[in-house]
Amino acid sequence: MSEHHDHGHSHPADSHPADTQHSASDSRSDAEEALLDDLLDLEGEVLSGYWAEALAWVRQASDGTVRHRLLDLGAGTGTGTIGLAQRFGAAEVIAVDMSAHSLRRLRSKALDLGLAQRVHTVEVDLDTGWPDLGMLDLTWASMSLHHMADPARTLRDIHAATTPGGIIAVAEFSQPLRFLPDDLGIGRPGFEDRVVTMLTQAHAETLPTLGSLWAPRLADSGWHITDEREFTIDLRAPLPTSAVRYAHGWYTRLAQGVAERLDADDRGTLAALVGDGPDALPHRTDLHIRGTRTITLARR
Repeated sequence: MSEHHDHGHSHPADSHPADTQHSASDSRSDAEEALLDDLLDLEGEVLSGYWAEALAWVRQASDGTVRHRLLDLGAGTGTGTIGLAQRFGAAEVIAVDMSAHSLRRLRSKALDLGLAQRVHTVEVDLDTGWPDLGMLDLTWASMSLHHMADPARTLRDIHAATTPGGIIAVAEFSQPLRFLPDDLGIGRPGFEDRVVTMLTQAHAETLPTLGSLWAPRLADSGWHITDEREFTIDLRAPLPTSAVRYAHGWYTRLAQGVAERLDADDRGTLAALVGDGPDALPHRTDLHIRGTRTITLARR
């Protein structure tokens, strides 16, 4: 996402290069939307271990309480939505996002999995106001609150729409995902360190709450913090084909979005990684996907 803030739309790979682009969700072409949704789906597949562990932890935190209406805030293509529906078998799950393209894909998944009767989508830009979603028992907000122009207001809106005893789970990255070794054998060592530094600087200009500690923000918005846990992502070689495609997609979007912020040498390295030569990502055997995400739980 970018200065425009794709409010209520989640993106893959934590500090993703899409976050620094300048086209609003409704101005992206169908092809661009499809590529981004493909990357979201790949993230759900590649990081399936993290998603399963995280959502199981949130389910356990519900203390067996019946949850009737759940919200996936910034649902994207629905990894969280589908996971919630599968773990809360009697619940309605509302998927909120501002991308019609992503929500169409989400609805198709729900239909294929026999969940269409319990999964509902709402296309909305949450910065224009809170929609009438009814009262909520649980909200899952994964990598989405930092896209809000006023996340404190959004947290208050969710609080007001949550039943007493209802919970919110906010997932944020503690460390952005990394894919590469320090020495690639091309260009200068430390390429990915410089990419991460560049993205951090770019996001500081446009997404000031990206990577935030959400416990204090939740408390300031009236929530009672109940737990916080850090989840480690550590996928080592040999990686499955999907993981290699994910890394390639991530860096391809970087090349399309913010390559001009890199110096000439690093732009050359990036071009080699996303090209079709021997140093391209699909041919590498030294990829290592790693990072952390922190989930904060709070209760109304």
